[in-house]
Amino acid sequence: MTVSAPRAGFRHLLAAEWTKLWSLRSTYGVLVTGTLVTVGICVNSARSNVDLIRRSGDPASQAQAIDPMHGAFVPDAFLIFMIITGSVGAIAVFGEYASGLIRTTFAAVPARRQVVAAKVAVVSAVMLAFGTVVAASSFGLTQAVYHREHIGLSITAPGAFRAVAASALLAPVCALVGMALGAVIRHAAGTVVAVVVVLGLLPRLFEGETYRWVKEIGNAMPLSAWEALVENTGHVPPPDGPIRSLGGRYPVTITEAWVVFGAWALAAVAVTVIVVHRRDV
Repeated sequence: MTVSAPRAGFRHLLAAEWTKLWSLRSTYGVLVTGTLVTVGICVNSARSNVDLIRRSGDPASQAQAIDPMHGAFVPDAFLIFMIITGSVGAIAVFGEYASGLIRTTFAAVPARRQVVAAKVAVVSAVMLAFGTVVAASSFGLTQAVYHREHIGLSITAPGAFRAVAASALLAPVCALVGMALGAVIRHAAGTVVAVVVVLGLLPRLFEGETYRWVKEIGNAMPLSAWEALVENTGHVPPPDGPIRSLGGRYPVTITEAWVVFGAWALAAVAVTVIVVHRRDV
């Protein structure tokens, strides 16, 4: 009499993917480093702005010129954040191919789509938690710094919760993009370079406003969508102060920005599932 082995349920796959993700020492180091770097840059920017206010000959006017929302979500800091989260997603995929563990995984669970679905669920959940910690910490700490000059924002301020939510969701979106690139390239250095190019460089290549189609391509990038979602439209600088506008001639609407987030996430998941299911290990 032949006794068949019990089939792995989806919860078992989730547990396995959770274990594999946290068994990598790089996961801890990358997430801790990403938190310190991202939040540190934003807090340092806020402190620099406060010092600028105090040294100014006209503190009231200088304080009005500073956008506290921008200090909480410094683009350069969150560009690093995007690359870090994208790299974590990529490692979750190409790490198994590089080590050969993927063969063992598919031998134990031939249903590749279920394996990928479990990996997507675990990585998305971890990255969402990570993004929430970073976004909430950056906003809370920077606004505490700005509060000394009475220009700090509360989470109930117009656009504040949206900015925190968008920054938190940016992490799983970028991680899913990294997973898709890892599934396609399957090489550590090549995948990380691809993450940097797709998430960081491509948006900057399509910033021109001479041709609308160029700008529209740039608007469809996760970085551009995030910048639109964290923009403080309620901040009015003094007449002689700097005017910061992200929209230009062809601005990204809030609705369009959320659609971009969703489209990139869905497309990344689709690419990962299709590539892993059809390509040999």
